[in-house]
Amino acid sequence: MSPIRIVRESGFLKAAVIGAGAFGRHHATKYRGIEGVELVAIADPSPEVRRNAPTTHGVRGVADWRELLGEVDLVSVCSPATTHSTIVRAFLNAGANVMVEKPIATSVEEADDLVTLAAKTGKVLTVGHQERFVFAHTGLLDYNEVPLEVSCWRKGPWTGRGADVSVVLDLMIHDLDLVHQLIPGKVRSVQARGRCEKSLLADDVQAAVMFENGAVARLETSRVAPERSRGMKAVYADGIVEIDFLTRSVTNTTPRALNALDVGDPLGESVTSFVESVRTGTSPLVRPEEARNALATAILVDEAWERSIRSRVRRDVVAVAAAN
Repeated sequence: MSPIRIVRESGFLKAAVIGAGAFGRHHATKYRGIEGVELVAIADPSPEVRRNAPTTHGVRGVADWRELLGEVDLVSVCSPATTHSTIVRAFLNAGANVMVEKPIATSVEEADDLVTLAAKTGKVLTVGHQERFVFAHTGLLDYNEVPLEVSCWRKGPWTGRGADVSVVLDLMIHDLDLVHQLIPGKVRSVQARGRCEKSLLADDVQAAVMFENGAVARLETSRVAPERSRGMKAVYADGIVEIDFLTRSVTNTTPRALNALDVGDPLGESVTSFVESVRTGTSPLVRPEEARNALATAILVDEAWERSIRSRVRRDVVAVAAAN
């Protein structure tokens, strides 16, 4: 078992990044730009990434992330989603504070275990729902009014990233996190339909999430769309707020004042917020319990579209049998 590392109250915090893919490389760059943080290593199975680590990031590269247990105060876990739970658990047990890219895990049971472990060890655990930082700039989260209906759309061409999970856990989970910030309370029911095109899991999903308070969220997400689109529309009793995240426009007919959309550097803000939470002991903007709730709803959506496929197959079989 790796030794427990106690984070110092002063001096440099040692950081590492697990998985130096598209997001991991950016995490490494952000750590190098934060005063008082020393990036010491990158773990990645790619020999080329490890060879380039000293030149690209000025640190050593290791093949096995287990070599870093007990050596760091901070770690960003940017590996495939299906590995998140195992790696996060190991680093929390080794005394490190952890920022993990979304989703927090791939099952609610795993997420619950991580939330409990973070509380038990007293370590900071946060999740890379960077859209929360973009959304917070508008000021919409500062009001208590609950929308009657929220519509979200997030679509883009196939990149091949995140294919170890469905598009729901890969992309829609960002919007589900935002929906849960706007609509409090429990989910009553979920309906969804989807299709596979480039992977063995859903690549395009449309879902309706009904809440116990009567509000509904309608979400469309695709990683096989011909072009990018990204937006949100919230319908309130006294007006409508619509945000286009690509053109950065905000339309607001409610009486509540909102700010212009400032995309800024959400990943930089996210990593900086994580470091500050470790230093000050304050709660991060994205708490693990919130990431767990977004995951739970995402899994309900996955289960709903899978049921819709089985139901469609049964109808087709019955239709063929009747025709014969």
